[in-house]
Amino acid sequence: MAKLRVTYNAPVVLTFALAAVIVQLLPDRTQAYFVAHPALDGWRAYLGMFTHILGHAGWDHLLANFSIILIIGPILEERHGSVSLLAMIAVTALITGVVNAAFFNQYLLGASGIAFMMVILGSVANIKAGEIPLTFIAVAALFMGREVVAAFKDDQVSQGAHLIGGTVGGAFGFLGAGLGALRGGAKPAVAAATPTARPVARPGGKPPA
Repeated sequence: MAKLRVTYNAPVVLTFALAAVIVQLLPDRTQAYFVAHPALDGWRAYLGMFTHILGHAGWDHLLANFSIILIIGPILEERHGSVSLLAMIAVTALITGVVNAAFFNQYLLGASGIAFMMVILGSVANIKAGEIPLTFIAVAALFMGREVVAAFKDDQVSQGAHLIGGTVGGAFGFLGAGLGALRGGAKPAVAAATPTARPVARPGGKPPA
């Protein structure tokens, strides 16, 4: 009988989750390094373009996001490769940070944009060039549509980050389909449930509850 052993099967996803837990354990004064700023007003703001995905408003916020990432992420990492998934995470974080600075007057933290990117990317796992999977339409309608409706509520959740992450995930999926057609094929993956992102206090305002 073969001996069972624990493997570090998804290094990017597992390291991402571990880093977020470590950041959550750091003293409060260090949290400024893990927040996307509302303006590019210093080196911390540029750093926060990428590191805001590691900061969270609390353990419930972190667990809600990584319960999704740890389900979908390893499948996507196996399908796309560790380097490609790491690049997609970095690009999604950067785009979210840039759009936040350009259009929203708020500080932002949380990995929900990454979780939404993975959800939408998973929904186009079996996409072929020239096709739009019904699963993509259904997931986009359920997840993205709900975020559009929720954007009109003042609930201290950044629907903008969710919509950006989902849009970037869809773009990666359709781009991958075109490249896959050139290379000749792809492997399947999955999609799953709902993450949440939190903006932190607006300048001069109160932090989220």
